Amino acid sequence: MTQIIRPVPAAPWVAQLFSSQSARKGAVVRRSRRWVEREVGRDAFEREVRRRGFHLIETGDQMIVVCHAGPIRIVF
Repeated sequence: MTQIIRPVPAAPWVAQLFSSQSARKGAVVRRSRRWVEREVGRDAFEREVRRRGFHLIETGDQMIVVCHAGPIRIVF
Protein backbone atom coordinates (compact mmCIF):
# COMPACT_ATOMS: atom_id res chain seq x y z
CA MET A 1 0.00 0.00 0.00
CA THR A 2 1.35 3.42 -0.95
CA GLN A 3 1.12 6.23 1.53
CA ILE A 4 -0.03 9.54 0.09
CA ILE A 5 1.52 12.61 1.63
CA ARG A 6 -0.27 15.86 0.94
CA PRO A 7 1.82 18.99 1.15
CA VAL A 8 0.63 21.41 3.81
CA PRO A 9 1.01 25.16 3.31
CA ALA A 10 3.96 26.47 5.32
CA ALA A 11 2.22 29.51 6.79
CA PRO A 12 0.00 27.66 9.33
CA TRP A 13 2.95 25.66 10.67
CA VAL A 14 5.12 28.75 11.00
CA ALA A 15 2.28 30.67 12.65
CA GLN A 16 1.67 27.80 15.06
CA LEU A 17 5.35 27.57 15.99
CA PHE A 18 5.78 31.28 16.65
CA SER A 19 2.49 31.66 18.49
CA SER A 20 3.45 29.00 21.03
CA GLN A 21 3.63 30.06 24.67
CA SER A 22 7.43 29.72 24.67
CA ALA A 23 7.82 31.96 21.63
CA ARG A 24 5.43 34.57 23.01
CA LYS A 25 7.42 34.70 26.26
CA GLY A 26 10.72 35.21 24.41
CA ALA A 27 11.98 31.75 25.26
CA VAL A 28 13.36 29.04 22.97
CA VAL A 29 11.60 26.78 20.49
CA ARG A 30 13.30 23.97 18.66
CA ARG A 31 12.52 21.72 15.76
CA SER A 32 14.45 19.00 14.02
CA ARG A 33 16.17 19.98 10.80
CA ARG A 34 14.16 17.26 9.09
CA TRP A 35 10.85 18.78 10.30
CA VAL A 36 11.88 22.22 9.08
CA GLU A 37 12.89 20.91 5.66
CA ARG A 38 9.76 18.76 5.32
CA GLU A 39 7.08 21.08 6.71
CA VAL A 40 8.30 24.59 5.97
CA GLY A 41 11.49 24.54 3.93
CA ARG A 42 14.80 25.72 5.31
CA ASP A 43 14.95 28.99 3.34
CA ALA A 44 11.41 30.00 4.31
CA PHE A 45 12.09 29.11 7.95
CA GLU A 46 15.30 31.16 8.05
CA ARG A 47 13.56 34.12 6.39
CA GLU A 48 10.75 34.02 8.97
CA VAL A 49 13.17 33.84 11.91
CA ARG A 50 15.17 36.75 10.46
CA ARG A 51 12.00 38.76 9.71
CA ARG A 52 11.00 38.50 13.38
CA GLY A 53 14.46 39.60 14.54
CA PHE A 54 15.05 36.30 16.38
CA HIS A 55 18.24 34.22 16.53
CA LEU A 56 18.64 30.80 14.89
CA ILE A 57 21.14 28.25 16.17
CA GLU A 58 21.73 24.94 14.45
CA THR A 59 23.33 22.14 16.43
CA GLY A 60 23.37 18.52 15.40
CA ASP A 61 20.00 17.83 13.82
CA GLN A 62 18.19 20.53 15.84
CA MET A 63 17.31 24.07 14.86
CA ILE A 64 16.88 26.26 17.92
CA VAL A 65 15.14 29.61 17.71
CA VAL A 66 15.79 32.13 20.47
CA CYS A 67 12.57 34.12 20.34
CA HIS A 68 13.87 37.55 21.26
CA ALA A 69 16.11 40.07 19.55
CA GLY A 70 18.39 40.66 22.53
CA PRO A 71 22.05 39.70 22.65
CA ILE A 72 23.14 36.09 23.08
CA ARG A 73 26.26 34.97 24.90
CA ILE A 74 27.54 31.42 24.48
CA VAL A 75 29.25 30.57 27.74
CA PHE A 76 31.20 27.49 26.63
